Amino acid sequence: MFNAKKETRHVIQWIRAWFQENGPDANAVIGISGGKDSTICAALLKEALGPDRVFGIMMPNIEQKDIRDAYDAVNHIGINALEINIGPAVNALYAEIIAELIKSRLPDMPDISEDTKTNTPPRIRMATLYAIAQTIPHGGRVCNTCNLSEDYIGYSTKYGDAAGDFSPLANYTVSEVLRIGEALGLPDRLVFKVPSDGLCGLSDEERIGFTYEVLDKYIRTGTCDDEETRKKIRNMHEWSRHKYAPMPACPKLR
Repeated sequence: MFNAKKETRHVIQWIRAWFQENGPDANAVIGISGGKDSTICAALLKEALGPDRVFGIMMPNIEQKDIRDAYDAVNHIGINALEINIGPAVNALYAEIIAELIKSRLPDMPDISEDTKTNTPPRIRMATLYAIAQTIPHGGRVCNTCNLSEDYIGYSTKYGDAAGDFSPLANYTVSEVLRIGEALGLPDRLVFKVPSDGLCGLSDEERIGFTYEVLDKYIRTGTCDDEETRKKIRNMHEWSRHKYAPMPACPKLR
């Protein structure tokens, strides 16, 4: 049985211990999207370190329709907040790439791919978080906000939202993260907000093709009622292992 209050206290204590070893005076820097994971992580950080040591960073890409939720989250939690629009940086990078592709005159040179358009903003957001962490007084440590369910199927961007210095929720499924959000007393509309990447107009569950409830059951028990869904989960897990394994290094010859 999952004891949300006990687990919440455990995470808070773990964060304190991690900072004591990895930056006793350092701040926590976290990207705030307005979704459940960043909101819950921010609340955990505030409880562990105090509000003055937590910096929540909103990073819209030109426009973010639900940015009000991000502001509601930082205001409710009571932490420092900054808004940095990454749109100009993203567009400038695309423009430089396209200009070089045109100059190359190579045959069949493609335009910016859809995968690039999906994954570049998260990577620029992570670079922004580290820039802030290295700028603010006493420095900062960047919080990874991914959960076990998303990590298990690779639903994140390598060197983007999958990066960070420490990860409070990496061993908790979505179902468990929601329970932690309840234990923290966060507003239901932020904790139970339908998760979306904000890019394609679909929810996370619509994109991956099954619910987090089904995924979480498979992760914790190894069972899935639908065989095709089970195969899909296993395939996504196997394909995405490279995102979380340490970078392979060629061994030196003796």
